[in-house]
Amino acid sequence: MRKPRLQQVWQAVGCFLCLAITFGNTKDAVGTEFEGGYITGPLLSMAWVGIPLFVLVLALTFWYPRIAAAIGIAASLLCLPIHLYFIAPVPFAEIFAPGHEFKGYMSPGFHWEKWTVIALFALVVTSLLCVRAVVAREQK
Repeated sequence: MRKPRLQQVWQAVGCFLCLAITFGNTKDAVGTEFEGGYITGPLLSMAWVGIPLFVLVLALTFWYPRIAAAIGIAASLLCLPIHLYFIAPVPFAEIFAPGHEFKGYMSPGFHWEKWTVIALFALVVTSLLCVRAVVAREQK
């Protein structure tokens, strides 16, 4: 096996961080009303599809970097909406479920919680690293 490139190492680190933080942010929502919600149910399902994709990216990064990067982009896009919902639930609901009557009270505004912001940052950085790996002209 050849020595991994720095790009591949950063891609693997980014995917591991996204995997760990997304799993940590969503594991407590399983089995609650959050899982069956009109908006939140599909968001949680998307995140739970993205998590195994990050595991697949970790497994493929050093042998098939472009394929792993393409899967990493998909995983990042699947996990992004749940974190956006965690930060801004009311604006998210107004955009993606206009006119839907919610039974519970949703607190307005933005909620800049530390781990959610870190997750967004990790998802964006990992996506950029994966895009860079996909569009690379040659693999050295």
